[in-house]
Amino acid sequence: MKFSENWLRQHVPTTATRDELAATLTAIGLEVEDMTVLGESLDGVVVAQIVSAEKHPEADRLQVCQVDTGNGRVQIVCGAPNARAGLKAPLAMVGANLPGGIAIKAAKLRGVESSGMLCSAKELGVDPDASGLLELPSDATVGAKLADYLGLPDATIELKLTPNRADCFSVRGIAFDVAAAKGSQVARFEAEPVAAQTSATLAVELNAGAEAPRYVGRVIEGLNAAAPTPAWMAERLRRSGIRPISLLVDVTQYVMLELGQPMHAFDRDMLRGPVGVRRARAGEAVKLLDGRDAALDPEFLAITDADRVVALAGVMGGFDTRVTDATRNVFLEAAHFAPSAIIGRGRKLGLHTDAAHRFERGVDPELPRVAIEYATRLILDAAGGAPGAVIESALPEHLPQPQSIVLRRARLARVLGLTVADAEVERMLRALGLAVDATAEGWSVTPPSRRFDLAIEEDLIEEIARIHGYDVIPTTLPAGASRLVAPSEGRVDEATARRQLAARDYLEALNYAFIDADLLAKWGATDGAVPLANPLSAELGVMRTLLLPGLVAALGRNAVRQQSRVRLFELGNVFTANGAGAPIETQRIAAAACGVVEGEQWSGKSHPVGFHDLKGDLESLAAVAGAELEYRPSRPAWAHPGRSADVYRDGVKLGWIGQLHPRLQRALDLDTEVVAFELDLAPLLDRAIPKAGALSRYPSVRRDLAFVVAESVSWEAVSTTVRQAAGPSLRELVLFDRYAGKGVETGFKSLAMGLILQEECRTLTDRDVDAAVAAVTAALQREHGAAIRS
Repeated sequence: MKFSENWLRQHVPTTATRDELAATLTAIGLEVEDMTVLGESLDGVVVAQIVSAEKHPEADRLQVCQVDTGNGRVQIVCGAPNARAGLKAPLAMVGANLPGGIAIKAAKLRGVESSGMLCSAKELGVDPDASGLLELPSDATVGAKLADYLGLPDATIELKLTPNRADCFSVRGIAFDVAAAKGSQVARFEAEPVAAQTSATLAVELNAGAEAPRYVGRVIEGLNAAAPTPAWMAERLRRSGIRPISLLVDVTQYVMLELGQPMHAFDRDMLRGPVGVRRARAGEAVKLLDGRDAALDPEFLAITDADRVVALAGVMGGFDTRVTDATRNVFLEAAHFAPSAIIGRGRKLGLHTDAAHRFERGVDPELPRVAIEYATRLILDAAGGAPGAVIESALPEHLPQPQSIVLRRARLARVLGLTVADAEVERMLRALGLAVDATAEGWSVTPPSRRFDLAIEEDLIEEIARIHGYDVIPTTLPAGASRLVAPSEGRVDEATARRQLAARDYLEALNYAFIDADLLAKWGATDGAVPLANPLSAELGVMRTLLLPGLVAALGRNAVRQQSRVRLFELGNVFTANGAGAPIETQRIAAAACGVVEGEQWSGKSHPVGFHDLKGDLESLAAVAGAELEYRPSRPAWAHPGRSADVYRDGVKLGWIGQLHPRLQRALDLDTEVVAFELDLAPLLDRAIPKAGALSRYPSVRRDLAFVVAESVSWEAVSTTVRQAAGPSLRELVLFDRYAGKGVETGFKSLAMGLILQEECRTLTDRDVDAAVAAVTAALQREHGAAIRS
């Protein structure tokens, strides 16, 4: 929000200096982001009028002007392209000192005397425009001090407002906060009703229910739309960051800045009536003021004329019904729209307007009639015309109604840590525009209709805290004992998981939980994706269903920056749609790697990272929780066929590990093979409580066996069969060789394994060991067709 300091002081009288005012605004939560002083050191600058302008005899781009100063005439040599006879412009007299250290002296330019300088807005420090002389209105008094005429010096103040302070998107709204902080009162403001002078009206229909519960309008006939915007109004708009355009447009902008109510002006002759508010229909379109054609759908709220769309409610007016200098009859509108009906609609079309910015945060539902009356008076004073009666259509049952809030004296003192006098509490609340009634325990407070942010007792306590001053609240250490909760031994903490992967040379990545829907589609992971109603951008339009798309994208950005070996991991939530309920959030851990297994080093030649290298990293992570993982072949859409597996623990699927599909790698512009895994974090990190036990006093026995099995039989299946057949004496099973080639039939492989057997209460006999080996041999032959290798 940008505004003029002098404009604010008109609403709230205060003796505070400019710097004190800026400090007060920041202290009460209205952070001053920028402040620019305007029009200082303008002593000696007056309103002057060019009587004549003749070409300089020695220069093509200079003119010799005779200028009326109101106290005689002076000769000025001027190079401005808009210098002409009859123009009123600022004149810096000899001896004046302009901003920037420019001292005005009598001079001779190309042999011609010049006694002063006609000035541009930039030279005066009031505007960055340096294209020509600052043109003053024809009613400006020649000889008057320019500072008095333009209301200078002044300052442009820009605030960085939080979204909950919608009431401060107006000069008058800010004034209430300043009045409360500085012990002042906001000046009285009343928009006196303007009596109807004509019977001209236009019917209004409301067909959007609670989304548009109030619409106020008025017809003004016979005005002069080409009349100039008054200089005082144009200057306030400029100092608020708005370029004056035309009288009717400027009036609506001025009322919005001063009161906070967005308005729009239609050319009445382009309307047939009735004017209505309804949801847009699929396939409808409207040409907007900026010339673009907007395709609409039922999410948009539309302003209609005889059921044709002529504007987007709360966002922007239509091109076909816009006002121009030729407009003679105008229809003014001011309405109340629910924030939920406007939020995100402008951004959906790539628009950001001042009106939408305010309606999205909430506009006072009682303002429309006040704004119409105020705008009517401003237009009549500048452009004449005959107003009709004010037309208002409302749905009272849908209008927000202020609710009283109980503020307890004891609760206020407990939260703030200090006692604020009752009289001071009441003064601050009343200065903010709140209705206050004292009760035995404190106060009953009713917020004004503009304060959407005040709903509970804590909101009022916050108001007292910021106005009374955060700096006067004492700093005290909290008292009492904190309850210490020991971490559960049944779960490995996330910090340990992070350290384990970092020890395996992975770097942690942090990505947005929002992701591009097109990227998810490339992964084939759009099932259950949750779209955002109001995304930050098109690239962040849905909630992620996997961690890997964002993680691999980060890996790719590193790879194209000459990082040939990249190893990343991430812990974060993924989101899945849950019907009409809230999305299901699942915490996961993922890792991705490309390049060589080990960095460049002298001891040996490294090889590209593969499935089993990544599997080793995952096994080391699982070992922290004492987890034994099982791998079963799988082929998700993003996975390389034959190099992909689902990961299980105790029969429960945790996630996936493998290499990305070459087709996906090409779609992602990855020039290197990428291996990755992604698993649910909670079941991976669960662990059994360790129990101490005595080591067996009896010796172990090892038997090495080699079996020939079909190539299609996995070690996972073989090991499961061996463990079940060997019985409880089997302490460890080791695969120490895999062979395929000469001596082994094509399509088969040899698996050599070591069985380590041991009992806790006795020494195993040869008969015990032979029985276990026989059971294993029989089970492998029965279930997998395995045979002892000869």
